[in-house]
Amino acid sequence: MDSISYERAADLNGAVRSAQQPGSMYIGGGTNLLDLMKGGVSRPVRLIDITRIGGLDTVATLPDGGLRIGALVRNSDAANHALIRERYPLLSQAFLAGASPQLRNMATVGGNLMQRTRCPYFYDTAFAQCNKRLPGSGCAAIGGLNRTHAIFGASPQCIAVNPSDMNVALAALDAVVRVSGPNGERAVPIGEFHRLPGDRPEIDTTLQMAELITAVDLPPPLFSEHAHYLKVRDRASYAFALVSVAAALQMDGNTVKHARIALGGVAHKPWRASTAEQMLTGHPLSDANLREAASAAVSDARPQRDNAFKVELAQRAIVRAVHQAAGRGGDFA
Repeated sequence: MDSISYERAADLNGAVRSAQQPGSMYIGGGTNLLDLMKGGVSRPVRLIDITRIGGLDTVATLPDGGLRIGALVRNSDAANHALIRERYPLLSQAFLAGASPQLRNMATVGGNLMQRTRCPYFYDTAFAQCNKRLPGSGCAAIGGLNRTHAIFGASPQCIAVNPSDMNVALAALDAVVRVSGPNGERAVPIGEFHRLPGDRPEIDTTLQMAELITAVDLPPPLFSEHAHYLKVRDRASYAFALVSVAAALQMDGNTVKHARIALGGVAHKPWRASTAEQMLTGHPLSDANLREAASAAVSDARPQRDNAFKVELAQRAIVRAVHQAAGRGGDFA
């Protein structure tokens, strides 16, 4: 049995200082890390408990009208916070689509950002081939069962997907991740926080050594009236997305002033559908325009043997999510 030391950090500086020791990892809610440790996927030698650090479990309004959500805010608390529900309903919906009520009561915003892939080949150490777990060993998912894997941004080294619902909504909202580390504080746009696999799939984020997430900043709300998070999965609860869509619109009558569309379940990081956004912005929201934009959103898809269905599924999900965001009910093909 592996020996693990445990330290409860009293403040941010102490946590960062301790994390600079080799083999150290931060732990908050532990809903992902403990699973990885029990399965032998992650083997830290030192756990630094950050749950007693003051100031990381609050939600506060920023001077520009945006919102700062502390890294230790529980997912359930964030989902039901009055300001988040009122100003950022897209994010509230994404929180509620994730995991189960029990897990949301423990999981934290910072931990959700750091959540690792749920690729079965990564989680099962019986498979010797996993470049994310054992760099240089190969990718068993390529040529294996890859129904749930990436159709965008993959590489010959890894085709895993980011499993988070929250991350998809944050990508659509242009959130900023605030971190603190040995070199001080910095702000990382959400689109730059997670990495595509490239030739280093074992590295999930752009965090530097011993850096700790302290908060997530949301810009002033533009999409409080027209937003929808759609999650398509194999069962109605406690399942990861095959495809998800975070859609947010700012409307002027029937004309789209601004559009934000991000996809989940399709790439190593939340996948922003920028081309589709541009095609919708400044135009009336018609079925023809929307279907053309959805088609453009998947034009660069590179599916695997078992997940080609995700290409059409993503198109249909975009159409439905945008319709729902615009307040249009009904059935959509």
